[in-house]
Amino acid sequence: MMCDVEPFYISCGCNRTPHCLDWASSGVICFAASHAVAIYYPEGYANGHGTISQTLIKHSDRVNCVKWISNSNRQLCDERFISGSVDKTAIVWKKEKDGQYKAAAVLDFHSGPITIVNGLELTNQNVTYVVTGSTDSQIMIWMDLGTNEFSPLQSISFGSGFVLDISLVCLPSEEVPLLACGCDDHKVHIYALHDDFKIFQTFSKVISLQGHEDWVRAVDFCVEDGGDIMLASAGQDYLIRIWRLSSRQAGIDDVIKSVKQLSIDEEIKMRENTFSFTHKEKKHMFAVRLESVLSGHENWIYSIRWQLPVVMETSNHQPMRLLSASMDKTMITWMPDLDSGVWIEQMRVGEVGGNTLGLYGGMFAPDGRSIIAHGYQGAFHQWSLDEGGKQWRPVVTGSGHFDEVEDLSWDTGGQFVLSVSKDQTTRLHAPTTYKQGKEIWYEIARPQVHGYDLQCLAVINRYKFASGADEKVIRAFEAPRNFIENFCSLCGKELKTELQKEEAQNRPEGASVPALGLSNKAVFTGERVPDDKELQPHPNDQYPEVYFTPMTLTEPPTEEQLLQNTLWPETQKLYGHGYEIFSLACDPSGKVLASACKAAKADFAGIILWDTVDWTQLCSLHSHTLTVTQMAFSHNGNFLLSVSRDRTWAVYRKKTADQPESDPLFSKLTGTDKKTAVHTRIIWSCAWSPNDEHFFTASRDKKIIVWQNPGLCEGGDCQPVDSVTLPDSVTAIDVSSYLLTDNRHLLAAGLDNGRITLYTWKHTADKSSGWVLLAELDQRQSHHLTVKRIRFSPQLRDKKIQEIASCSLDHCVKLYRTDITKL
Repeated sequence: MMCDVEPFYISCGCNRTPHCLDWASSGVICFAASHAVAIYYPEGYANGHGTISQTLIKHSDRVNCVKWISNSNRQLCDERFISGSVDKTAIVWKKEKDGQYKAAAVLDFHSGPITIVNGLELTNQNVTYVVTGSTDSQIMIWMDLGTNEFSPLQSISFGSGFVLDISLVCLPSEEVPLLACGCDDHKVHIYALHDDFKIFQTFSKVISLQGHEDWVRAVDFCVEDGGDIMLASAGQDYLIRIWRLSSRQAGIDDVIKSVKQLSIDEEIKMRENTFSFTHKEKKHMFAVRLESVLSGHENWIYSIRWQLPVVMETSNHQPMRLLSASMDKTMITWMPDLDSGVWIEQMRVGEVGGNTLGLYGGMFAPDGRSIIAHGYQGAFHQWSLDEGGKQWRPVVTGSGHFDEVEDLSWDTGGQFVLSVSKDQTTRLHAPTTYKQGKEIWYEIARPQVHGYDLQCLAVINRYKFASGADEKVIRAFEAPRNFIENFCSLCGKELKTELQKEEAQNRPEGASVPALGLSNKAVFTGERVPDDKELQPHPNDQYPEVYFTPMTLTEPPTEEQLLQNTLWPETQKLYGHGYEIFSLACDPSGKVLASACKAAKADFAGIILWDTVDWTQLCSLHSHTLTVTQMAFSHNGNFLLSVSRDRTWAVYRKKTADQPESDPLFSKLTGTDKKTAVHTRIIWSCAWSPNDEHFFTASRDKKIIVWQNPGLCEGGDCQPVDSVTLPDSVTAIDVSSYLLTDNRHLLAAGLDNGRITLYTWKHTADKSSGWVLLAELDQRQSHHLTVKRIRFSPQLRDKKIQEIASCSLDHCVKLYRTDITKL
C-alpha cells in the first residue's frame, strides 16, 4: 500500500557564488541551492508569497550559476533555463506540461567547474545558442536546432585567463547574436557570429574594450529604443562603464565625434572604434564608444543588470535603468538625467551594520517595480516600490540555511520547528496566517547567531531550548517577550493565553550580541517588576551596546530584522564535556537534559544529565567507547536510549520512588557490546514506539532493527524482534507518537542518499515480518544529500494530519504532511 506524502514547505539559502539567481519575465526565480536548483515565487509576482515550490536534482556537486534562456526580444521566458556546476557539466532544464522542470540536455565538455552560463533563442530561426564558461580557461558555445539536442559548435580558449561573466544579445535589425565576455585581463571581449568564406558559422572576436583597471566581474547587453546596443560592464575597480555600439554604414573608417557637455562649455574628444563582420553575406559595421563611467560603490561590483524590456502592443520599450550590486552591501539603480543625459544614481538600498559580507548579485523584477539581491549569507533582500511609486520598502522573502543542516526539532506543542546548521545559526520556522488567514510557513526568528558551527539542539519547552556546537559548552536559550508577542500576532495565537503559561513568565524584552561577544545578552525594558526569578543584567553591562529594538510584526521579518531583532537571550552555559558537543536530548517533562560529546575513547563517551531548572549536573552515564550519535527518552520519561559509533546501544532506567535517594537518577539497565552487537556498522539514529514497548535503531549497515524494551523483558535482557533492510545507509529515523489502526506503528527513515521512506510496522506473534512500505520519496520531494534528522510533529493537525520535518546536508529544511486516517 502506498500513501500520499505531500511536501508543503521548503527552506534553503542561495549558494554563495555570483550569477546563481535569475528572474524570468513571468516573475518566477530560479536559484542555486547546494547541488540543486530551486524554483522560487517571490512576493508580489507569479502569485507568489516568497516560497519555494520545487527543487531540481541532477548535478552531483555545487551549482555555481543559473540563467533563463532569453529570446530575440530579451524576454526571459520561464520555459527553459541553464545551470552550471562544480561537477563540470551544464544542464538545460525544460518546463513540462505539469509545471515541473525536467533535465532536457546535459552539456559535458569542460575539464573544470563551470562558473558562468548564458543562453539566447533566435525565435524566428528556431535556433538556441548556449554559452558555458569554466575555470579551464575556455568557453564552449552549444547550438540547438529546436530539438533540445545541444551539440558543441565552438570552443574559445583564453589561455591562462578566466571568463568571469557572459552576455548575449541579438542585433536589433536581424537575428545575429553578439557575445560579450568579461575577463580577468581587465578587458571586455566582444564576439560576433561570423561566416565569411566559411561553410560553418563561428563566433569571431571583433573588438576588445579596455578601460577597467581590475577584473571585469559583470557584463550585460540591452538594445536601446533607437536601435543602439548598450553594454554595461563592472568589476573589481569599483567602477561601472557603459558602452554604446552604434550601427555604421560599411566602408566608413574610425571617426572622431564631439560630444558637448551641457554643464561645461568645452568639447571632449571621444574616439569611436569600429568593428565589422560578415553574416550571411551581409557586412555589419558598428562604432563603439564609452558612454559613461559610474562611480558610487566602495567595493567589488559582482553584478550589473539592465531592466528587462517592457512589452508594448506594437514593440518592446527598453527602459534605460541599470542595477548594480556590490560587496559594499549596497545596490544602486542608475538612470540618465532627463535634461542633461548624464547618468546619475537614482536610488540606493542595502544593509547597515551587522556581520554580513556583501552582495553577490542583484536584478530587476520584470516590471521594474521590485529588485532582489542575494548575499554571502545565502539570504534574499527584496525591495518593492510602494503604491505611490515613491518609496522603496523591504518585502517578505523566503530564507534558509546556507550550509549543512545538522539537527531540527518540533516544539513541544508541534507549532513550530527549530533547526541548527553549520552556517552557525539556529532558525525558527512557523506557519503564519498574515495573508487573509492563509497558512504559509516562513522563518520568523533567528534565536541564535553563533561563532561556531552548530551541531545539535534539544527543545525543553515551547520557549526554551539548548544547543551544542563545535565547542565544549552547551548553551541554553529562552524566548523573549517580544518573540512571544510576534509569534502570537503572526501565527494567529491568543497572546493573553500564551503569556499566562508558566514557561512564558518573567521574560526580558529581547536580546542582542555585544561587540566581540558570543553570548546573546538579555535586553530589558526600562521598568520591570522585581522578581527573584527574573533574568538580571550583569553589572558590567551597565552601558552595553544594544542593537535590539522591540518591533511589532504584521508580516514575517526581513533578513535585517532576523539578524538583529529576533535573537533569544542566552540564559545558561553548561560545562562538563572534554570535546565538542555532538548530541542532546530532553525528557518529555522538560526537566532533564542529556548531553554527549565527540569521543575517541571511553573516558569521554559518557552522557551527562542536567537539571533544567537549576542547571546542576544530576549524574553521568557510561556505557559506550566512542561518540554517542543520538539519544532518545521514552514517552513516559522512565527510559533513556543511546546509540553510538561503537555499533552498540544502551538503555538506562530512571530510579523509582522506593530506591534510595543517594542512587543516581538514571542507571544502566542493559545494552549490547562488541560481542553481542547486531549492527555491523555505526548506529546513527534511534527512536521509541508510542507505547514504549519497543525501540528502533538505524545503522550504516542499511538496517532498521526493532527491539523490545528491556525494562519490560524478564531478566532485563532483549533480542531483536524484527528488522528491515533499506537500499542505502539509514542515517535518521523517527516513529510517530500516534498508533495507526490495527496497532501499527508509523515510521520515517532518512537515507544517506537523501531519500525518505515511510513504513508501518506491527508486532507479529508468529515472528513474520511486520514491515509494510508506505511511500518512497524521490530526491525531488526529499533531499539530495544525507538526511541528518527526521522528526514527526508531536501533535496531529485537524486530528488527522501528521506533519514530518526533515533536514539534510543539502542545506534544506523540508516539511511534509500525510493523512493518517488513510493509512
